[in-house]
Amino acid sequence: METFLSSCHEALQQANSGDGGQGVHVVLGNEACDMDSMVSVMAYAYFLSKTLDSSRPVLPLLNVPRSEFPLRTDNVFLLRQAGVPQELLLFREQLDLLQLQRDGRLTLTLVDHNVLPSSDRDLEGAVVEVIDHRLLEREPSAACLVTVEMVGSCTTLVTERILQKAPEILDPQLALLLYGTIVMDCVNMAPEAGKVTPKDSQYAAQLEARFPGLPPRGALFQSLQNARFDVSGLSTEQMLLKDMKVLTGGELQLAVSVIYLTLEVFLERDKLEDDMSAFCVKHGYNMLLAMTISFTDKQPFRQLAIFSHSALCREEMSQALEKSRSPALLLCPISSPHSHIKAYLQGNTLASRKKLLPIIKDFLREQEQDGGRDEGEEGEEEEEEDTQFPPTPMNSLVEGCPLDNGLPRISAQALEEKFSKMSARRERAQSP
Repeated sequence: METFLSSCHEALQQANSGDGGQGVHVVLGNEACDMDSMVSVMAYAYFLSKTLDSSRPVLPLLNVPRSEFPLRTDNVFLLRQAGVPQELLLFREQLDLLQLQRDGRLTLTLVDHNVLPSSDRDLEGAVVEVIDHRLLEREPSAACLVTVEMVGSCTTLVTERILQKAPEILDPQLALLLYGTIVMDCVNMAPEAGKVTPKDSQYAAQLEARFPGLPPRGALFQSLQNARFDVSGLSTEQMLLKDMKVLTGGELQLAVSVIYLTLEVFLERDKLEDDMSAFCVKHGYNMLLAMTISFTDKQPFRQLAIFSHSALCREEMSQALEKSRSPALLLCPISSPHSHIKAYLQGNTLASRKKLLPIIKDFLREQEQDGGRDEGEEGEEEEEEDTQFPPTPMNSLVEGCPLDNGLPRISAQALEEKFSKMSARRERAQSP
C-alpha cells in the first residue's frame, strides 16, 4: 500500500502541473470521510490500479481537508495499527477536480455514496462507477456502472470485488484495513445492533480464514470504538466536524453531525448555543442536527438535538422526524436548557444517521417544492412580520466564511429574516 500511495503523489504533481496529459482516475469517498469511506477509497483505488487496463493513474482522494483528518480519531488509529503513514494520504484540496473535468482529464469513481452533493454537480459527467450501501438516488445511465447493496459496510462490497477479481493483491496490511472497517461498521457483527448482514459476515469470515494473524474481533472492535469516542480536548466546532454530512434543498442547507457523547453532557458545554450559532454562520447552514450516541451495557443509546435560530424551521423539522414511520424514530421530547435547541430521546436505537438521512431529504424536497410555489406567485408584496429573535452572539460573526468569495456575507440575522418571510408567504398561501 505504501508503494502505491507514494506513486500517487508523483501522479498528483503531474496532474496539477498539466504534464499528466492522459488525465487521472479519482476514487472519491463521501464528505464525512468516516472509516468506511476512507478504507473504501484506499482499497478500491489500489484494486483499480492493479486491474484497470488504462494509462490514467488511479488516485484515492479523501473528501475532506487535510486539517480536519485528525478529528477522525478512529481512522487515525486504524492507519497506525496497519502501518500506513498519514503523510501519504491525498486530500480534497490537493487536486482541482473541476479544472480537470473542464479539461476533459477526469474519470471519477464514487464509493460510499452514490450521488454527488450540489457543490460538485459539475463533476457528474466524469462519474463512471459507483459502489455504495445506501438507497440508490442516481438516475440510470449506461455510462455509469452502479453497485448498490444494503449491507452494513461499503467496505464489504469492496472486499467482495477484490476477492472475486484480484485476491492476489490482498496482504495482511490491506486485510487489516478491510477487516477492521467491516467489524467497526457492523458493531462487532452483533445482530442486535441491526447493522450486520449475511454478506458482511461472509466476507469478514473469509478475511479471518485467509489471515489468521488478524487481531481478535472483539478486541479490535473495542480499541477502534475507544478511539472513535475519544473527543477529549475537542472544541464544539471540532466535534461537529468530526463526523458530519451536509444536505441541501431549496433555501435550506443543514448539517447532520454524529456526536460521541450523551446529549446531556453535550448540552452542558460552555457557550454551546453561541458556538453552534457561529458554526452555522461560518459554514452557511440554516440548521444543525446533532445525533448523539453512547453505549450502556454495550447497547447503543441515541439522542437527537435540532438547532436553528428559526422557530419555524425547528418546528417543521421536528414534525417531520416525529411523524416518520419509515423508520419510526420513536422520539420523546426531553428538556433543553437552550431556547434554540430542541432535544429528544430516540427510542429506536437501530436508526442510525444512515436511516435518518432519507427522512431529512424528503423534508428538504417538500421545502423546495413549497419554495418554488411561493416564488411563482406574482403581484403580491412581501409582508415582514416584526418577529423578535434573541440578539446574535458577537462571537458568531466570524471571518473566513466559505461563501465570502464574491457573495454577500451570511449572518444569523439575515437567516432569521429569510425564515420570517418564508413563514409569512406560507401563511398567506394557506389562508382562504
